[in-house]
Amino acid sequence: MLVSILYNPCMITDKEILVLYYSQHGATKQMAQLIARGVEQVPGTIARLRTVPRVSAVCEATEPAIPEAGAPYAEFSDLEECIGLALGSPTRFGNMAAAMKYFWDGTSSLWMRHALSGKPAALFTSSSSMHGGQESTLLSMMLPLMHHGMLITGIPYSEPELTSTQSGGTPYGASHVAGLASDQAITDAEKKLCIALGRRLAQISLKLAG
Repeated sequence: MLVSILYNPCMITDKEILVLYYSQHGATKQMAQLIARGVEQVPGTIARLRTVPRVSAVCEATEPAIPEAGAPYAEFSDLEECIGLALGSPTRFGNMAAAMKYFWDGTSSLWMRHALSGKPAALFTSSSSMHGGQESTLLSMMLPLMHHGMLITGIPYSEPELTSTQSGGTPYGASHVAGLASDQAITDAEKKLCIALGRRLAQISLKLAG
């Protein structure tokens, strides 16, 4: 007796890549959207955009439980459910923004369970000036991810914009020079490198996820 197995496309679900960012003036948010576009150029993957709330030294000052606009706030379940992570923050004196560091400082429960170990991650950042600490910020964001056992992927020099860019772009991750007034548009080279990073992260994540 022949047994026929019907193909049901509804049974096939795309794997998700978490694009987690903090943005104060909008540049890092735009980069996150470009990276998400790159992720979704890879068949079988979709992007999950999330952000983190602003922190304050004043205890009474709090952000609303749900953002009034834009991506929802990240939860630990987002990190666990997604097969890869793109992490972005503006540069703050050569380091990630306090809001993003505060989020990662609270992930000990995930670390205890090795929940992120073996998952690939990529980084992106934006600064006011060309030499405003982009590379050190990208490196600083790698540190908690490496403690979690994540696998860092950057941008290879096979991407031609990495050697031709006159603005942002590093082998450690995507970057953007926003200007002192945060009014400089993302250049074509920066856009292409953001998309390339998202695409590369998605491809690697799919392979590692089997």
